[in-house]
Amino acid sequence: MNRLLKNNKYSRFCLQNKHTRDSGTRVADIKRGVDVIKAQVHTLPNAPGVYRMLDADGNVLYVGKACNLKKRVMYYTKPAKLEYRIFCMVSETASMEIIRTHTDIEALLLENNIIKHLQPRFNILLRDDKSFPYILLTKNHQYPHIMKHRGIQRIKGYYFGPFASASSVTSTITALQRAFLLRNCNDTMFSNRQRPCIQYQIKRCSAPCVGYVNEEQYAKQVEDVKRFLTGQSNQIQQEFANKMQKAAEALDFETAAIYRNRIRAMTIIQADQQINLKESENADVIAMYGENGLTCIQVFFFRSGNNFGNRAYFLDHDKQARSEDLLAAFIGQFYDNKVPPQLVLTSHNVSGSELIAEDLSRRAKRKVELLHPQRSKRRKLIDYALTNAHQAFARRIVESENQCKLLEGVAIAFGINTTLKRIEVYDNSHIQGCNAVGAMIVAGPNGLIKNAYRKFNISNISKKKATEDEGNYKVPAGDDYAMLRQVLTRRFSQVAKENQGCISEGWPDLILIDGGQGQLNVACEVLHKLMINNIAVVALAKGQDRNAGRERFFLPGRKPFIMKASEPVLHFLQRLRDEAHRFAIANHRVQRIKRINTNRLDEIMGIGKNRKKALIHHFGSVRDVHRASFNDLKAVKGISATLAKKVYSYFHNDE
Repeated sequence: MNRLLKNNKYSRFCLQNKHTRDSGTRVADIKRGVDVIKAQVHTLPNAPGVYRMLDADGNVLYVGKACNLKKRVMYYTKPAKLEYRIFCMVSETASMEIIRTHTDIEALLLENNIIKHLQPRFNILLRDDKSFPYILLTKNHQYPHIMKHRGIQRIKGYYFGPFASASSVTSTITALQRAFLLRNCNDTMFSNRQRPCIQYQIKRCSAPCVGYVNEEQYAKQVEDVKRFLTGQSNQIQQEFANKMQKAAEALDFETAAIYRNRIRAMTIIQADQQINLKESENADVIAMYGENGLTCIQVFFFRSGNNFGNRAYFLDHDKQARSEDLLAAFIGQFYDNKVPPQLVLTSHNVSGSELIAEDLSRRAKRKVELLHPQRSKRRKLIDYALTNAHQAFARRIVESENQCKLLEGVAIAFGINTTLKRIEVYDNSHIQGCNAVGAMIVAGPNGLIKNAYRKFNISNISKKKATEDEGNYKVPAGDDYAMLRQVLTRRFSQVAKENQGCISEGWPDLILIDGGQGQLNVACEVLHKLMINNIAVVALAKGQDRNAGRERFFLPGRKPFIMKASEPVLHFLQRLRDEAHRFAIANHRVQRIKRINTNRLDEIMGIGKNRKKALIHHFGSVRDVHRASFNDLKAVKGISATLAKKVYSYFHNDE
């Protein structure tokens, strides 16, 4: 270790990283970390497995896999050869955990699962991991329907996708309905129709619900959709063109116009497909561009030769990280909950490409090729994706710079001395206290941080005066102050206990509340009670007549003030307020729809399907059950006195 102090490469390393601690302290840390790893090396087998580096508190710092555990872990005992990120990781290592596996594939799969679950801070992490939408053509009904589907593919049917966005799925389904006249209603609505719905009127459905088309004709429509989405679009379009021509020659211009409109609908789906694969090929094209520790990865989805859109991902990582390792980490996590296509094309070589391809094949239960093309049409696809990655990277840099300027402007406007890295905005949504929901959105230097959003279902709604009950606030219906108090208490109380009032990582630098002086007082009261200091709080109230541009800002110890209507900072804060409002309303609507679709009798213990049916048949509706007296409930067949008392108490708990 003394030789390490004299090593020129290590000296240059310490000089180049001024933000690290002094070299003497760092050397002591790295020596301790290396000693921990060396003690483990002697016991490790020459076999595949997964290793975890842990800090003194038992937190996982890093997860890695190895074809040969002993050789791989030995690498960490040579600090002079380590990149900065790994060097810091070793210096914090206090212990290790080893899991031996039977095969390299098993190690790769286990590594990806552990990284996804634990999110170690020294691993390259894929943050945005939403599932992609698909088009689903059901097959559990004699008249299948077409719909958008996201998530686990449990419903029996044919799945086409993935698509890059929900809007592209919606527009495609609309065009498919116009071209093939398939229904998009659910089975319950279908079985209860007595006359055609508006979809038939606007020529998007052939109305199988009322027998305007028989099962054989509808099956032909379904088959055409399947052919169209599996690469036979040109043949179907030609068939429709021939039918249109025959109808026109027979002077049946109405039928010819129908086929003309259906051809137009298919053309809309096929538009903007300038760069395609062969009609039968399914592929994901992954291109990467990055500079200075920020990388953009663009993923394009090609199915049946058609471009189904793209999505950009941004990775923060150490500047010395190799492109091969970045792509390997990305692919492993990206396909953790997605079925890969037969072909994955990459703009760079991938570390352990053969092993990853074998793992993807196992996931997909068929062969998956992982290729880095150098020429031919596939290379044009890579170049196309690389251009998009470069442009997305440039946009992110510009947006980040603009966002940082806006955050600086916010700090100046509110007299905040620290750099704003995280702003949390709070809003509530309800209708006279019903289905009350609190919402929190988060913004930072890179814009909105949507995976940090939170919703709070307001609990303890009561018609009585608000009281404090063992730390949980009862909320009178419609009391915005009590709702905000509960939301902020739930947000900060648990973390405040764990951190004893100190500012924790992930806490906001600024809390922005949609409201006025009253909401500000509530927020300050909650933070003071939890002994949380050094978090700025601002309330934003709508102006006179709720006009945008006349908002008033309330800060503790300052008079309310108004910003100039042309001020960019004001527009930025308005956007944050509007986003919080949108998020709150969206979650409120979800709760309201759930409540509408839920039978309140289902919430009563002991009321099963038969008893619920008996009550509704006896009284006519849930509302009438609510109005019934105890004796009336007891008179229902199958309802005992104990159960009648339970039902009556449920509906009259305030009495």
